[in-house]
Amino acid sequence: MKHSRILFALLQLLGALIWGLAFAFQSLGMEKVGPFTFSAVRFAMATVVVFMFSFVHDKFGNSGKDPKACSWKNGKLWRAGIIIGILLSLASNLQQIGILKTDSVGKAGFITAMYIVIVPVFGLFMKRKIGANVWVGITLAVIGLYFLTMSGSLTLTPGDLYLIACAVVFAIQILAIDAFAGEYDSVKLACIEFLTVTVTSGIVMFAIEDVKMSSIMAAMIPLLYAGVLSGGVAYTIQIICQSRIEPYVASILMSGEAMFSVLGGFLILHQKLTSREMIGSVLMFAAILIVQIVPGGKKKSA
Repeated sequence: MKHSRILFALLQLLGALIWGLAFAFQSLGMEKVGPFTFSAVRFAMATVVVFMFSFVHDKFGNSGKDPKACSWKNGKLWRAGIIIGILLSLASNLQQIGILKTDSVGKAGFITAMYIVIVPVFGLFMKRKIGANVWVGITLAVIGLYFLTMSGSLTLTPGDLYLIACAVVFAIQILAIDAFAGEYDSVKLACIEFLTVTVTSGIVMFAIEDVKMSSIMAAMIPLLYAGVLSGGVAYTIQIICQSRIEPYVASILMSGEAMFSVLGGFLILHQKLTSREMIGSVLMFAAILIVQIVPGGKKKSA
């Protein structure tokens, strides 16, 4: 249904808005704690929030689904959540390492967001039909991302290789969510995903980082935003929405976080928008409209 599809697209844009504003909080948090500590604590908070919400979702959100598929005792649900969680953990931590090692944060954002191209390319190998409007949207989004984020050169650095790997893993994660989200309870799936990120990041955290409670408390406000909103809310939105919209459309909507991070800097931090950033924002917005309004490929039923 068209109206339902647009509703879920708007909800995914809300997730992109939350992610876009999270960059400032993540930057502040990384001044106090290491990348794996930040990931472990952030997703531990997200796990608690989503676990509590799962009780509400059990009552109102699982009508029409197989009760066994939505049960905590379902081994296949846990397997799906762990697979998606390992992918998210790998992608998130590759991104953190890449940002630390690359020569430009703008370039880091540009390379990471290349999942909007990788997702439909992988989809072709999976024999998925992709409409012409999606390819137009991808082209506009890539150009828009370039104007929004790039200010330096495109010369590859060691950090860029981590970011390229991150973009590939994010693309696989998006396709994995597309495969599992419609079959199982979306909220329980997100909870298991976040728990997996917490455990995997926590193992590395204790192995290589100097963990201090005082440092974690000093980074508490950024951790709360990144954990509760960016983690618990936005990533759960991603799983719920991907049970209703195509993965390549979702990837374009998710890449809107770059646009929102620039607009957030303008509205909240009173940073001036350059002409490049204004052009990039317009192109990104046009890409989002095209994939939602112009008739294209086959849609999922809502």
